[in-house]
Amino acid sequence: MTKSTKTILWVFFLIVALVQLFPLIWLVDFSFLSSNEFYSSSVLKWPSDPQWQNYINAWVDGKFLRYFINSAFVTSVTILLTVILSLTLGYAFTRMQWKLRPVFFTIILLGIMIPIHATLLPNFAIFKALGLTNSYLGLILPYTAVSVPLGTFILTGFMRSIPKAMEESAVVDGANIYRIVFQIIAPLTAPALVTVIVTTFLNCWNEFIMASTFLSKDALKTLPFSVMNFAGQYSSDYGSQFAVMVLTSIPAIVIYAIFNEQITKGVTAGAVKG
Repeated sequence: MTKSTKTILWVFFLIVALVQLFPLIWLVDFSFLSSNEFYSSSVLKWPSDPQWQNYINAWVDGKFLRYFINSAFVTSVTILLTVILSLTLGYAFTRMQWKLRPVFFTIILLGIMIPIHATLLPNFAIFKALGLTNSYLGLILPYTAVSVPLGTFILTGFMRSIPKAMEESAVVDGANIYRIVFQIIAPLTAPALVTVIVTTFLNCWNEFIMASTFLSKDALKTLPFSVMNFAGQYSSDYGSQFAVMVLTSIPAIVIYAIFNEQITKGVTAGAVKG
């Protein structure tokens, strides 16, 4: 590869990186503006007097900490259930021989094609009848149901690359099925599990439509509701709304930065061997 070609590639990738990062830069920039400074023709505007008060408003008036704890609880339980169900389903579909296995595998994967909001109305009718609205379970169940198909798809592709010799040795040593799945297979599928955890986290962390339909109690609301606390009938506090969105995006950015390499390995292995 010539030097000029390398230079062109570097410029191209820098432009792509800037395009990808621009929404985040724009978000942080506008979080320091006052509401009066929003109406201008500039795409980016350097704040004349950075409004740190927006972040104080987001933390106090936006009830950020309370909603953060609710979001963390709902997301953590959803991730735990998704990982357990996806891991056990993936093992059943790749290692066990049973009737109608291809049929059930196809049915599970069909769930990837169904967007979560397409289930909003039937879920609401069922949860209303069961008394699950205004509860954490009303969010955890649909979030898990939507996340499991993708998790199963990723893990089955990864498990097919693992030799069966280790499991056969464990069976000879007297290991039962639970020990094989959770103590032998789970560590070997760590990159794929990290991918499942991160994708599930991103899907649950910012979800608002279903949460706004199922939750009306303030004590149960999740982080996206914090933005709505600054939306009025005739005017909104845009600076505080942007500050809330910046604070909300920080955990997702940190998690993606930490597990970026494992996510790439998991998705690549699942795509190639799935």
